[in-house]
Amino acid sequence: MKAAFLAVLLAQSSLLPAKKPAADKKPASQAAQAAGVKGAAGQTAATTPKPGPGHIPSDAMRDISSRITLDTSEAIFSTLTAMNACGFDTDLNYSDPIRAQVRAAVEKNLEGGSVGARDAMCRYMRDKQMPDASRELAQYVSLAINLSDPPFSLTTKEADLPPDALNLAGFIPLLQNFYNAAGLEKIWKGLHAAYEAQLDRIHGPIAEMIFRTDLYLKLPFSGYLGRKFVVYVDPMGASGQVNARNYSSDYFLVVSPGTGPVKIDQIRHTYLHYVMDPLAAKRANTIRKIVPLLDTVATAPLDDSYKRDAALMVIESLIRAVEARTLPVNDRVAKNVEAARSRMAQAAMEQGFILTRYFYDKLAEFEKDPVGLRDAFPQMLSEIDLGAEKKRASQITFSEKASPDLVTASNSRRPGMLDLAEGKIAQGDAQGAHNIAQKVLDEKTAGEDPARAMFILARAATMTKDMDGARLMFERTLEVSKEPRTLAWSHILLGRILDLMCNRDAAVTHYRAALGAGDTAADTKTAAEKGINVLPPGCEEKSE
Repeated sequence: MKAAFLAVLLAQSSLLPAKKPAADKKPASQAAQAAGVKGAAGQTAATTPKPGPGHIPSDAMRDISSRITLDTSEAIFSTLTAMNACGFDTDLNYSDPIRAQVRAAVEKNLEGGSVGARDAMCRYMRDKQMPDASRELAQYVSLAINLSDPPFSLTTKEADLPPDALNLAGFIPLLQNFYNAAGLEKIWKGLHAAYEAQLDRIHGPIAEMIFRTDLYLKLPFSGYLGRKFVVYVDPMGASGQVNARNYSSDYFLVVSPGTGPVKIDQIRHTYLHYVMDPLAAKRANTIRKIVPLLDTVATAPLDDSYKRDAALMVIESLIRAVEARTLPVNDRVAKNVEAARSRMAQAAMEQGFILTRYFYDKLAEFEKDPVGLRDAFPQMLSEIDLGAEKKRASQITFSEKASPDLVTASNSRRPGMLDLAEGKIAQGDAQGAHNIAQKVLDEKTAGEDPARAMFILARAATMTKDMDGARLMFERTLEVSKEPRTLAWSHILLGRILDLMCNRDAAVTHYRAALGAGDTAADTKTAAEKGINVLPPGCEEKSE
């Protein structure tokens, strides 16, 4: 008997550096080089880049140009175009006209019976479809950054792919067939001037943002050697979204300019990660004292990684505090700017970033001191009063759900072993998931949650119809887990197993326990209530 099991733990995305497209196929280089930003050939022009809205000193601009790369990618273009061909219409009315023009050209090229490649690809995409449109786009961006130019192939080992990209490995040959059938090579080459204009348009605002951010943080205009911050520009995506990924010390964004202003705040958020993530990496021992605080956000609408990783919580809270302290001021709100900034910090607290207010207050002191953030951060960290922050967190009423921006926020963590196990589950590889999760338990792998490993083992067992093994591991998960969603779905899936055994009373007990586990997600409530109200087939006589 088949049963559907939901992957409930959200995996974190991180990407390896994408291979640069070949210069003869890239439609964007000259404008970027003219602006002093690395382009297709990886070279920087000697001319001084034109500044943004404010004046940027030439030495600062040279430094920005040396460490920030604006680029385009034929693999990203092709992947986004494929999504458009299969019905991805998010923000279409607000997109750059290029998007509609490419969609029309693809349709024309497919006329006359060349639709087979598209239809096969679209069927695959429907099978992999995610309920959240932002995550739907994010997983394909995650894969595209790891693809070479046509003929498409992975630029990294499959085992090193982030879980969402790993789940789409079967998409690659379908994309290649679509690329050939839709004539994307010719379309791509014809976009040379248009894509160069897109790079030219976005350069100024990004340079201005970086300059002003570095000034606020009092950072030296150097010190980023060996690290990458790459912004890919492609209007075929959703103009309201910026997809951010990071791998180790390298950061990647995919921006889709539309008819409105560039989403500079979202780009800045990732730049702040680029600057601040190394601060936490150097102070792991000090950050460990923050771990007890994570229990206070069990019911917050955060991605699970923030509930397990104190370093992520610290850095994200600090970033939210910086964003609140530097909220732009205009004439209308000048008199109430402090109140507006404080409200922004409070909103971050209610999302679950419970150290935002602490860092917000510390930054007010920081602004009056000549010391830069790199030197000020250790003291900020050491002065956190765990008792006071626990008390403050206990007084917060968390929001019911996270905003879309939080869901797609960049992350500083490379996929762990259990992330890879989740990817194996999504691929249908029960044995592969079992092997990884069991290894985590056997070796007591640092940084991995044993309860999550048990939960994955249980799910892998259900895929092989080992219901006794699944039941045992779900019960063990309930004994050790503190995470509401893991608890809720362990109860739900145990209830389903018991329903298969026609042990209705015990099944209903677990469904009710799922409703009281503290997970406020709609899918959890729906699944638990369905378990309570819908009698399983074949058990009617035994239940009477």
